[in-house]
Amino acid sequence: MGRPSKVQPARPGSSRRDFFKRSSAGAAALVAAPGLLPLAAEAAVNTVFQHGVASGDPLADRVILWTRVTPASAKPAVAVTYVVATDPALSQVVQRGSTKTNPGRDYTVKVDAAGLQPGTTYYYQFSAEGVTSPVGRTKTLPTTNVASLRFAVVSCSNHAYGYFNAYGRIAARADLDLVMHLGDYIYEYGAGQYGIARTPEPATELISLADYRQRHAQYKRDADSQAMHRQHPLVAIWDDHETANNSWKDGAENHQPATEGDWNARVTAALQAYYEWMPVRPVDVNNRRDNHRGFAYGDLADLLMLEERVNARSEQITTSVHTTVFGPGFSTNDPGYGDTSRTMLGDAEEAWLINRLRTSQAQWKLLGQGVMFAQLKAPSANPADPGLFFLNSDQWDGYEPARNRIFAGIKGDANNPQVNNVVVLTGDIHSSWAADLHPNPYNPVVAAGGYNKTTGEGSLAVEFVGTSVTSPGFEILVKPEQLPSVTAGLQFYNPHFKYLQLTKRGYLLMDVNRDRVVGEWWYVDTVASPSNIETFAAAFEVRNGENHLRASAQTPNRANPPALAP
Repeated sequence: MGRPSKVQPARPGSSRRDFFKRSSAGAAALVAAPGLLPLAAEAAVNTVFQHGVASGDPLADRVILWTRVTPASAKPAVAVTYVVATDPALSQVVQRGSTKTNPGRDYTVKVDAAGLQPGTTYYYQFSAEGVTSPVGRTKTLPTTNVASLRFAVVSCSNHAYGYFNAYGRIAARADLDLVMHLGDYIYEYGAGQYGIARTPEPATELISLADYRQRHAQYKRDADSQAMHRQHPLVAIWDDHETANNSWKDGAENHQPATEGDWNARVTAALQAYYEWMPVRPVDVNNRRDNHRGFAYGDLADLLMLEERVNARSEQITTSVHTTVFGPGFSTNDPGYGDTSRTMLGDAEEAWLINRLRTSQAQWKLLGQGVMFAQLKAPSANPADPGLFFLNSDQWDGYEPARNRIFAGIKGDANNPQVNNVVVLTGDIHSSWAADLHPNPYNPVVAAGGYNKTTGEGSLAVEFVGTSVTSPGFEILVKPEQLPSVTAGLQFYNPHFKYLQLTKRGYLLMDVNRDRVVGEWWYVDTVASPSNIETFAAAFEVRNGENHLRASAQTPNRANPPALAP
């Protein structure tokens, strides 16, 4: 895939690379709908609740409700009340409560609203400082009689690179059950380092707790972000830019201890801000680095969200041995490639994942994770060193033994049957891909354990890779006239990929029922300015029990969805 451009340094002596982070390489209404409030009252809402409201991590009986209060002056504590109802007018109240926030949590508010009914849409509102917040809309998970699941998948929302038009389009979809964010919710770079459409706050790279808090606050003031959060519950994991580019357990490409301090201190600061500003429920209060968790959408789907960065990941292997047409690559002979001790998830999470896959009673097993699972190779650019080489050691290609253990868990053994209906959902790479998953898709002989690209025979699972919300893709790597041949070449050398789109921004729409899972790619027309234009591009599906992709069609919107929040 290559490294498209250098990232400008934030401080003398620091080095920045990786547009794609080696793996990653208006429009919507404001916090209050115009006309609903007198101007003075609307101004007060925009001041006290200037970061909007959000919800997330829904369960069958509860959901996290979030907001942030901005008091007129610093206070040791601020009292906050909230209300939950079953109608947008908040006349059918089912719960009231109160809490407090303070500077120690950056005045953020998180309520785990329990005692709710499964599979139910709720509306909620906060009050503080004599002002009420915008009304939010959320939904609990169902438990029985589940016929369908419909949700959007997003990732790589770089504020500096453009406008979150994809968020605005998702907010307008009333028939979604949730939004899945697969990481890079924020970016850590300073002004001019990676995007110049909008100026980041602070203007320097994020290092301290105050830095990360300020960047989260800027993202939460975005109108399209607020609209999406106001209308749908979020299920999110982080990738690397919530801390620093190409992060792993003990460091990151974009972290220099000599000038940026201790890595553990930086991670601690980044994750404190993340848990304060995101509507997520900590998995382990004693280990904030681990956010892998599961969500049961009745018996239709298990959503298994993976942590792949700062909890256990081994350092990426060096990728400068071979030169591909997209830059540095690596082969199976490179040092570290076959090291079985190297891990993406760590032993505990890996065992948890395989166990959840094997014991799940759900029709579909949906894995939400950060980096591409499918293999990705390109031909050599050096005649003296011919062959196909992996492109990106930051994705699963750089952790082959770990990936093979996941494949073995899916394939089964003498004591465990094969796990069917596994669907991997991925972000990170700023482009769109659909793939059949096989331990070696480059072997075309099915009888010898290979994969048939025409029929899909041999495939064990499938992967849908969504594009970015704003971060640029291959358009900054190759000239426009080269894109068709580049796309065709990548698909030729990687026969398991059924769809590639390398330059469009937008989101992935997933529609799940008992018979199939459909993934649709929707693209916005621009991120250079606010826009409400979107276009359906393509759809692929996997049918129950088949474990390989087929071309599909756009799915219809659900009839009579619950009303959007005002």
